[in-house]
Amino acid sequence: MGSMTSVTAAAVAFVGTHFILSHPLRKPLAGAIGERGFQGVYSLVAFLTFGWLVYAFRRAPVTATLWPVGDVLWAIASAVMLIASILLMGSLIRNPALPTGGRPSPFPEVARGVFAVTRHPMMWALALWGLSHIAVYPVVKNVVLGSAVVILALVGSALQDRKKEQLQPELWPVWESKTSYWPFAAILAGRARLGGFGMHSLAGGLVVWLVATWAHIPLTGWAAGIWRWL
Repeated sequence: MGSMTSVTAAAVAFVGTHFILSHPLRKPLAGAIGERGFQGVYSLVAFLTFGWLVYAFRRAPVTATLWPVGDVLWAIASAVMLIASILLMGSLIRNPALPTGGRPSPFPEVARGVFAVTRHPMMWALALWGLSHIAVYPVVKNVVLGSAVVILALVGSALQDRKKEQLQPELWPVWESKTSYWPFAAILAGRARLGGFGMHSLAGGLVVWLVATWAHIPLTGWAAGIWRWL
């Protein structure tokens, strides 16, 4: 199998198995082997397919870039990654979409901070990561990898909405009415107000962004973020 074909196959396997196991196969498998058994199978499949994707990506050749990349594009991508970092850190506290081990999900009375921006801040952080990395490293193998992350995040969050509507019919639609799938849509519609970001979102996001962009230097040999201009 060719290197680029292997990257594509691995990306399809990684994304496809996630969707299949998370939705049509979850109930029958959990019923047959129990919830803990299902989580073990799910984690193993995710680990193996992601490992295959990383291996295939590393072995695939670096093709010519699909478009020119200059400082303006790098600056935009760096700013977007700062937003993604804030969304990611903000999603770790009081996020109704996170698993709660069977306990009732904590639903805030008002959508604030990252949840006023979108009810899926973690998924959008991953999507923005994928889009930003495609933008500044537009070689074929990276476009495949980044696209897989974007599809997994955005389609996964939409499917999560459908599942939550079924599992929590009295709670999730109320939360949906206060928030939005698309970033800033609820704010523009007047259902939420921008503000209320905690320090874990802003300071935590800034620290993650600074560390992660600096780590590009020893890991890839490329400077990213503000380190590109320092």
